[in-house]
Amino acid sequence: MDTRNAPTKAAPVDGAAPVLLRRDDAGVAWFTLNRPTQRNALSIELMAALQRELDAIAKEAATKVVVIAGAGPAFCAGHDLRELRTDQSRQFYERVFQDCSRLMSTIVALRKPVIARVHGIATAAGCQLVATCDLAVAADTARFATPGVNIGLFCSTPMVALTRAVGRKAAMEMLLTGDLVDAARARELGLVNRVVPEAELDTAVMALARQIAQKSTLTVKIGKEAFYRQAELPLADAYVYASEVMTRNMLARDAEEGIDAFLEKRPPRWEDR
Repeated sequence: MDTRNAPTKAAPVDGAAPVLLRRDDAGVAWFTLNRPTQRNALSIELMAALQRELDAIAKEAATKVVVIAGAGPAFCAGHDLRELRTDQSRQFYERVFQDCSRLMSTIVALRKPVIARVHGIATAAGCQLVATCDLAVAADTARFATPGVNIGLFCSTPMVALTRAVGRKAAMEMLLTGDLVDAARARELGLVNRVVPEAELDTAVMALARQIAQKSTLTVKIGKEAFYRQAELPLADAYVYASEVMTRNMLARDAEEGIDAFLEKRPPRWEDR
């Protein structure tokens, strides 16, 4: 029996519903945040479940692209504020924000593209998650915000990802006002790549994911790593680094095959080496 499209579940706690669902389809691992009543707020349990899955994904040769989605009416409403009030110690707060920062850093470091499938709201750490993913496709009804300033908690960790995804002026306006930004404006700012009718969201996300999954896995890994590393370097250093990467890439078997296939006007046969 083919189970590629069947959802698999992260282990639930104490018999409760699993906080994270997974299904696999043609090299695409689709993760669904599964706390719909809480608007998929990033509890410690949910962050840990997603962290475990991403750590495992890094070693899975069959998985080429990752999608992160949300169950219910929203993508992700940020951190679980009720959970944050259960323990007011410095150690607890440090744990929550360090866990979140590690999760976001893992997405960036993962040598496989990660796509956010966004509907409803993506606020605070939920907006951070969108900004952190390599690509984002949003429903035309989606809305985004970093509203921490409204409750006396500036979105400092979401700010890290936001300022790397959009311009400084736009990021600062979102951070200082807490206002909701609609999907069209989010696309103008560069927070999301594509905006589609909500009914077409799954189709659009899967089409993009499958398109990328058909590329050379080795080339995509090299490219994603180089993209983020060069962005943090001064211009001259970035070119030195990128030239070294291009040289290494040219020596790979897939580059040889890809160039030959282009010249011979035939589809490439990737070996991922």
